[in-house]
Amino acid sequence: MITRRNQVSGKAEGEYTADVALAAQFDDLLAQAQEVEQIYRKAQAQGRPDDELYPLAVKLDAALTDAMRAAYAAQRAEIGPRGYEDWIYRRKAKAKSAVHAWTDEAERLLTLRETHRLTGTPPAPRTDLPGGGVTHVPAIGI
Repeated sequence: MITRRNQVSGKAEGEYTADVALAAQFDDLLAQAQEVEQIYRKAQAQGRPDDELYPLAVKLDAALTDAMRAAYAAQRAEIGPRGYEDWIYRRKAKAKSAVHAWTDEAERLLTLRETHRLTGTPPAPRTDLPGGGVTHVPAIGI
């Protein structure tokens, strides 16, 4: 008796389609992240104050996150729709060189984002202070 291969469910097919659509945007999202990083680095080099750098840092974080998510979506799309439900199939597919390439790219972007979050983000501007966020402390004569 010949057994048929398990058919992919509609849910897995839908997730696969969504991942393929997101993966198709990877190049544009990566270019956006590179552009935002250049703007942020230029502002840093010019010695801009933290209240100007903070929104740029947040924008860079979001751009890196979007590019990273697209890379992981490309990885899952490269594995195929069966990989959403069949862990053995997914594990075997992860050994392919194309999947390795997407995994490496996604992890590189993840590392960039985490490094940026840990070391590159200036403190958020404080608006809850009297005087509109000015943190000037008068000198006390002793």
